Amino acid sequence: MKIGVVVPAYKERESIAQLVTEIRAHVASVEIVVVDDSPDMSTVEALASLPQAGLRVIHRTSKGGRGTAVIEGLTYLRDLKVDYAVEMDADFSHAPSQIPQLIEYSIAQRTDLLIASRYIPGSRIENWPVSRRVLSYVSNLVARAALRVPVSDYTNGFRVYSTRAIDVIIGHCGHLGKGFVNLSEILVNVYYRDLRVAQVPTVFINRLRGESSMSFQEFSSAVVGVYKIRLLKNQLMKASSLRK
Repeated sequence: MKIGVVVPAYKERESIAQLVTEIRAHVASVEIVVVDDSPDMSTVEALASLPQAGLRVIHRTSKGGRGTAVIEGLTYLRDLKVDYAVEMDADFSHAPSQIPQLIEYSIAQRTDLLIASRYIPGSRIENWPVSRRVLSYVSNLVARAALRVPVSDYTNGFRVYSTRAIDVIIGHCGHLGKGFVNLSEILVNVYYRDLRVAQVPTVFINRLRGESSMSFQEFSSAVVGVYKIRLLKNQLMKASSLRK
């Protein structure tokens, strides 16, 4: 079983080396790809002292956004023929220690997209300011109302993808925006193409170091982008009904 991890990064020199080290401690023979949009080389340089086998760092010269970073990372991992790919943040908001549990659940339940959800029983959020809680709540409320995928957390980027999901994402996603809106775009493309989606609880810990790439503008853009994705959902639902 070959596992890949894609980590979109932006100014993460303080945490990225420790993150890669901890992922390796919890996942054997893992392939890690860090897609870095930092304006300088400090994040890349922070990884230079680590063993390079099984580690690929892609530094992009401009901030292309989380969505395109994930798609680029998944494309690299598909070429390595991984069985499952994990998407996670670079700032320890997502615990590397949970990866084996997520993979085990994905295998046992044969999921194509597994979300580590912050909004189901057994989950909790730590150290998040009220403003971020409100923005997250509103964006998820809008997404649930518009997109109707039976999950509670559209915007957490701690996920596991099967090879089938990876093919769908590479082939069909990244056209409706380049930031966090792609999380919902991916979810809709996978679910309404009749692949299996599920969720499990998680503990989300707000970053203690580094600089967040999320802004109110990106949240606003994601909310607006949901309505574009709703049109996509309607198209996919129509295509699905015709196949049946």
